[in-house]
Parts: sequence; structure tokens; C-alpha cells
Amino acid sequence: MSDVRSIADKFDEILKNTQIEKYTYTLSMSEKQELNVEDGSFKLMRTVFSQNASLSVYVGAKMGGVSGNDLTQEGLEKLAKDGKIAAESAQEDPCHDFGPNQGKDVFCQGTKEPDLDKFLERIQELLMAIAKEYPKVKVMAAIASFDRWNWLSRNTNGTEFEGIGGQYGVSLEICAGDGEKTTGLDYTGFSTKDLDTPFIELASVRSHLEGVQNSIYPESIQGKFEGTVILTPECAANFVYMTLYNYIGSSVIIDGTSLWLNKVGEKVADEKLTITLDPFDERIIMGERGTSFGVRSEKVTLIDQGVLKMHMLDLYAAKKTGRPVMNNTGSDLVINAGDQSIEEIIASVDKGLLMGGFSGGEPGTNGEFSGVAKNSFLIENGKIKCAVTETMVNGNLGEAFANIAAISKEQICNSGTVVPYIAVKGIVISGK
Repeated sequence: MSDVRSIADKFDEILKNTQIEKYTYTLSMSEKQELNVEDGSFKLMRTVFSQNASLSVYVGAKMGGVSGNDLTQEGLEKLAKDGKIAAESAQEDPCHDFGPNQGKDVFCQGTKEPDLDKFLERIQELLMAIAKEYPKVKVMAAIASFDRWNWLSRNTNGTEFEGIGGQYGVSLEICAGDGEKTTGLDYTGFSTKDLDTPFIELASVRSHLEGVQNSIYPESIQGKFEGTVILTPECAANFVYMTLYNYIGSSVIIDGTSLWLNKVGEKVADEKLTITLDPFDERIIMGERGTSFGVRSEKVTLIDQGVLKMHMLDLYAAKKTGRPVMNNTGSDLVINAGDQSIEEIIASVDKGLLMGGFSGGEPGTNGEFSGVAKNSFLIENGKIKCAVTETMVNGNLGEAFANIAAISKEQICNSGTVVPYIAVKGIVISGK
């Protein structure tokens, strides 16, 4: 990869010559060494390079943003001119801004140099373990890569952040079959900064393998009932993010439609629920180090034992509403573990679902949601009975997290999240 710092120095000179006095930009360069597997055979090895520049230009109370992937002299000159034109033609809004001087810092994360031989051994070990332990599962495709990157952000307030790092990543496309009976496709994957652990034990790989192998003979639920839904960690993360953006995200606070608009300091969820955004949690693979508005990322507690602590406002939304800014872009989700094992939680459910995925539209302003339960299993009398198909779930996000039955001891780290199983009561489950 080229030297991103020398390109940044050149870009600063170009911006000065273009008579742009206030700006912020990020340059990024990456290298991907990728290996593809199809039907159990290695098919492709390649190295892919990419680069990108994003620029925000401020002219008075106007702001214009542009981006591009040409980091040559000509490409950067065009980006600067386009950015100035975009700013001059924008509507005035004094709330557009970026953070004060944060000084200079370099963030080194992950693995800078890969051990590709060991990486290949781990991939082969994973494929053999799947074939041995889950004989009905077929790996349709696997993509393994080592990704290395270097990015640099600067602004005219004096902040300069640089990030250098690398990580291994694997994604799997799997299905299962027994004779002529097959399942649909399922997907799982992970990122890791080292090769210390067999890949089958990372993230939620094993639970996906078990889930798809046990889904060959699904059954249809008859009728409708209200029950308890146990959200797997991936599904729980999805529902938590839906809830957060629906109730405390920048857009709903700006337009005043949030039902939690004036709930800071009040109880909004079950006391078992504590949610933080923690880029420094050691289980997070590559935690965020700088926000999109040019300040150092911080650990943020959003909900503490059910009590709302703050809204998720970027700098623009904070200025627009006069409320506190959140120095985090909303990534690196960590949900505190509970005091029961997943086995104990399942055993406590009279009737409900273990839900691995959800497919539905965006919830309404009031938090109402409706969609199809994916990769899910019926629970009756404390035991998993069967995989289910054509099953709908309906409820309200706010009510769901106010009615948490249990949170598991187990937490799954899927690269950027650390989340347990969460069981919620009062969900309407509908079959045929």
C-alpha cells in the first residue's frame, strides 16, 4: 500500500490552493488477501487493493460532502473542487460542524502481518471439523481473508487520527440435507485478530451449524398464541439496534417523534438490561477509535439496569436539539450477561420460540414490529420441539424490553458486538 500520510500532506496543499479554509477528511487504503472455497475445494486466491477519500467542506454555515477513490494528484484536485462546489450550493445550517482540536494520535490494532500458513491450516481444520461433527451440513461456499488497512483523518481544527491494523475474517454459506430433503441457506462468519482458537469455536459458528442441521424437517405452527421468544445473540443485537434507533437515534430526537424523548434518567426497560457502546472492550475485535465528527470515541452507557442514561446523538443532532452529544457512532455494542444459562432459560419457557433471525419491515414510530421468524425453533414445556416454518412474530419493541424474562450467562462476540441470549415475554406468535 502507498503511504497514506504523504498523500494527506499533498491533499492539504491542494485544499489550501483551492482556497478551502475549513474542512475535514479521511483517507483510507486497504489490502485484502482472499481465499475462496466452493464445495469443499479451494478455488481462488487473490489480493485486492482499495482506496477511498471522503471530504466535508464548510463555507460559512454551509457544508458539502463528497467522496471518491482516485488518490492521484488529479483525483484529489477534482475532489477538492467538487467539495467546494457542493458546500457553496448547500443550504445554510449552522449546526453542521466537527469537534474541537483532539491533538494527534495513532491507533494500532489487530495483526499487522498475517501468518497465512497457519491461517490456511485453521481453515482446513474448520472444514474437516464440520464434515466430522455435522455430517448433514454442507459448506456451499467459504470466503477467508486477511484484511490490512491504514486510514488517516484530519481537520482544520488540528485533529489528526491515524489507524493501522489488520484482522482475519471467515464467512460461511451453509445448508443441510438428508436424502432429498434440504434446508435453505444459512450464513455465519467472524473476524479475529489471532489464530489461537479453532475457528469452529469462534463467535456463533457452532450454533449455526447445529441450527441448520436440526432444521431439515421443519413443522408449521397451527394457530396463534402469546409466548416467550428467546432471541439468539445475533437476533438480540438486531432487535436492540432497532429499539435504540427507533427511540433514541438522532433522527427521531431531532424530529421529536421519539417515545423516549424526555425519558433520560427514567426507567424504560427491565432492570436486567444494561447496554453500553464500548470500543475498548477486549472482546471487541477492532473497536472504534474516532467518530465521524472528529473526536475520540468513548465508552458510553445508554441503559443502566433499565434506566435510560442518554440519547444517541451525533454532533449535528446535539447542536440541533441542544442535548448532549454522544462521542461514539453507535458501534461496539455490549450487553451485560445475566445469571441463567441458556439451558435454564429454555427449560423455563412453557411455550415460545428460540429465534435466530427476523425478516420484517422497519418498526413504526411507536415501536410496533411484525415479521417472519427465521432459523427458529418451537419450545414447549421447557424443551425444543422442532424447527418451524412460516411463522410470524408481532410485538412492540419498548414493551418487549420492558418484559425481559431472562438474560443468559453466555455471551457471543461476533466481531463488533458482545451479546447474550435475551428472553422476552408477551410476543404474539402466529402460524398457519
